[in-house]
Amino acid sequence: MIIRSKAPLRLGLAGGGTDVSPYSDTYGGLVLNATINLYAYCTIEETNDDKIEIIAADLNKREVFPKSKSLPINGTNDLHKGVYNRIVKDYNLDAMSFRIITYSDAPAGSGLGSSSTMVVCILKAFIEWKKLPMGDYELARLAYEIERLDLNLSGGKQDQYAAAFGGFNFMEFLKNDMVIVNPLKMKRWIVDELESSMLLYYTGASRSSAKIINEQKNNTQKGNTTTIESLHKIKQSAIDMKRCLLVGDINGFASILRDAWEDKKQLASSISNPMIEQVLSLAYSSGAIAGKVSGAGGGGFITLVVDPKNKYQLSSALKQLPGDIIPFQFNDEGTHGWTIY
Repeated sequence: MIIRSKAPLRLGLAGGGTDVSPYSDTYGGLVLNATINLYAYCTIEETNDDKIEIIAADLNKREVFPKSKSLPINGTNDLHKGVYNRIVKDYNLDAMSFRIITYSDAPAGSGLGSSSTMVVCILKAFIEWKKLPMGDYELARLAYEIERLDLNLSGGKQDQYAAAFGGFNFMEFLKNDMVIVNPLKMKRWIVDELESSMLLYYTGASRSSAKIINEQKNNTQKGNTTTIESLHKIKQSAIDMKRCLLVGDINGFASILRDAWEDKKQLASSISNPMIEQVLSLAYSSGAIAGKVSGAGGGGFITLVVDPKNKYQLSSALKQLPGDIIPFQFNDEGTHGWTIY
């Protein structure tokens, strides 16, 4: 028997950073994001050799262990092992023999939530395999706990819920890790206009989001006025952007995206850098009307907004740089799994 799953990566559009504790616990966070047609993939093959084989194909990492109810967390393939350990523990399952193979359309550190999406994807494969009773909220919450609590990896909460639910979502992050996902019913022409007006540029430079997020968390805990006021503005940008998207105000959307990027740069010193500023400078001089780094910042993907009639001009200019333009479309489905007998 073979089990497969896939989960969509996301673009953070507004409010990113307000889903990170302690800000979300104290003030409440709001995030607007949307999933796109780039994915994390997982395959589980049942075996009879009393072994567990883990292969992260895109990272070229492979480990083999004797069949066990708990795998060691050692810095290699920890996302896979964290999911397995938690599933076996929570559902009191026997040790299993299997081979698991994963890969992602986007590299780790890209700013598209690739690590959290991979956790959701792996978790969905185990849910499909063992027929576990788990809805989207429970799946996302468990993925968050595995990554943030069990594995102690820094980050926010939006990525797990985006991967689980899919589509355009306005998310509320409240105290005690309470999350409310509000799907946005987007008109088709608005989605088409957004896709025509947006360009996704990969800088080629991955980054550790943990360092950036930890600096933001420390600034919040210390009551840093600049950081907290910037987060308040970023949270308001999610509310304002939701209104623009629902009525198809792309210029308003672009203006909010541009201003929110300036606010985000106040959260931590390494959110922007000369390489990012060079890309944005060239983009603005070549027709872009807004731009921001996706995710925590520091590298990865840059989201750009441009009048569709200037999109080819912008694309041509960016080809002067060493990065890549990644075609994408918005996706309206969350993670799903299936079985091949």
